[in-house]
This record gives sequence, structure tokens and C-alpha cells, in this order.
Amino acid sequence: MNHPISNHINTLLEACTSFGKSQNKVSEMDLGYDFSNEVIVITGAAGTIGSGLTRLLLGCKFKMLILIDNAETPLYYLQKELEALPLAQVHFVLADIRDNACMEDLFKTYAPTCIFHTAAYKHVSMMESNPYEAVKLNIWATKSLADLALAYHLDKFIFISTDKAVNAISVMGMSKRICERYLEHLNLKGTTKFLVARFGNILESNGSLIPLFTKQITQGHPLTVTHKDVTRYFITKVTACNLILKLANLQNYEHHVFTFNMGNPVNILELAYGFLKRNNLSIQGNINIIGLKSGEKLHEEIISQQEELKPTPDQDIFYVVKKDKTTPTGFDLEPIASLTPYDTVSAIKMVLKSYL
Repeated sequence: MNHPISNHINTLLEACTSFGKSQNKVSEMDLGYDFSNEVIVITGAAGTIGSGLTRLLLGCKFKMLILIDNAETPLYYLQKELEALPLAQVHFVLADIRDNACMEDLFKTYAPTCIFHTAAYKHVSMMESNPYEAVKLNIWATKSLADLALAYHLDKFIFISTDKAVNAISVMGMSKRICERYLEHLNLKGTTKFLVARFGNILESNGSLIPLFTKQITQGHPLTVTHKDVTRYFITKVTACNLILKLANLQNYEHHVFTFNMGNPVNILELAYGFLKRNNLSIQGNINIIGLKSGEKLHEEIISQQEELKPTPDQDIFYVVKKDKTTPTGFDLEPIASLTPYDTVSAIKMVLKSYL
């Protein structure tokens, strides 16, 4: 049976096959972004977005780069990958951003001016069964870092969010939406600019769809797709990281929440067809529809009905603007602070839902 594959899907799959050949050359690119006066912190530096930003920043001017991660082996591998480069102004810090005393000491030691906050728990199904971990890392650690950024008068705090924060039904999405709202609140408090970068799925990110498909094919298993109609927004890692740096380099900010040109949503079943075709495998018997898991949507959205898109000076970056133009007057996180690891999943989700 013939299944035609769209140009958009073919382009995405081509990016998958070519990315591994080019990723180690990324740092040789002169992107022209000027961070020469910036002491930059990247949290989750060994992760997909963190390491991608690191490689791109090595092709830019910067004053100092502090790379933080609590995953020892991935951070070590990143350090080994980059050790052939002149890294006098790059510091690798093994630390947990949930350790507030440690983070404050880091602020005092390095006096950062800009943070790219990429560290987070991102897997929807994992956070559905471990919601308190999402509270600790995604919400509470973000709050603590943002509060430090405000107290130490940083210039910019760039927070990596997700389309799952829009009309959120999952713990992961709710945790990200709560952070978006908290940072919106902090923008009224001082001179630090808290910027939200709201993406769809990052193609080939750690543990995501394409690596999963690759593993399933390698092991001789059928590709698993949750639903025949499920769709997702996708963007390549290099494109996403490049747009984040563009966002950080904008001179004036009319608004503080952004999204990006990611093309049309992709049907995952069609993506699976294309993946099999590129691997010269038959569709028959090689796809298994397993059903949506808890917290998963059939379709993601990049903005809610209460929001609209406005252009920025860059054609691939858009402001996300609230239609009602109301200004938040306060944001009380005490109900979240009262949660414990002994609370039930439903109890934690009930508290998180109250903030949406």
C-alpha cells in the first residue's frame, strides 16, 4: 500500500540523518551573536537544548560560560567533546539546581548576567506517575533560580517552555505553565527580563520519538504510535537553539512570551511511515498503535484561545500575547509549597490544576 510522505516530514527526517554528521562542527560557525559582555549560565547544560546552546555559543563572543548539570557522565562527555577547543572562559559545574544554597554561591562566585534555564523533567508519562518530582524540579527549582536572578539583578532569564503548557492536562505541562505564570509575575518586580521560549517537540532530543523509533528498528520491534490521528509540532535541535540565541539577542521586548515558526503539526503515523520508508522497511507489520497514555493529548496547541500571535523583528519568532491584556497582581505558590512526596497523584494534580 502506497503512503505518500509530505515534504515537511521528508525535511524533518533528512535533518535527522544529517544532524549527526554536522553537530561537532556547529561550534566552528560564526553566528554573529554578541554576548561579549555576558556571563552566561546554562542549566541542564548536558541535555539536548543545553548542549546545543553550548556548541552554538562557542561560535559567539561571550565573557564567560558556566555549564551546570547534575548528571555527571553526560557533563563529563560534554567536557571531553569540547576539551580540544580553547575553553579558558568555560566552566563545568556539577551541581543540582534544587540546592538553593549552592546556586546562590554560584551567583556570588561568577556574577552571571544571563541564564538559559533548560533543566527540567520533560517526559509526560514519567511525570504523571511521579508528580512530586515535577513540583521539585520544574516548578520549585525554577522559582528559586528566578528569585535569585531578580535579587542579583541579572539582565535576562530565558526559560524553555513547551506547547504542553497550553491548555495543560499533564503534570509536566501544568508545571511548565505555572512557571510561565510565575515569571510573568516577576517581570513586574524588577529590571530582570524573564523571557519564555515555548517550543513543540525537539527532533532527536534525548528519549524522544526519533531515537525511540531508531531503537525499536534496531531491536527488530514494530514502531509504536499512540493513535492514528495524533499530531505534534516539531523543530530541529539546531534550529531551536539558534532561535533561542536570536531571542536573547533582541534589543527590545514588547512582550515576554515567545513561540517560533515550527511549520504545521505533523501526523505521527505519517512520520512513522516516512521513517520506515527511509530505512527500506515495509509498513505492513511494523507499526503498533498502542493508545494515548495518561496526560497525553491527541493534538498539541502552541497558543490558547486567550492568546494571540504578534510578529517580532524576526520572521521566525512570534510574541504570544494575552487577548484580555490583564496584568497579574500576585502569584501565591504556598499551596504548591505545602505539597509533600506522600501526597497522592490526584491530590498533587488537583493543586496544580488550580493554577491554570
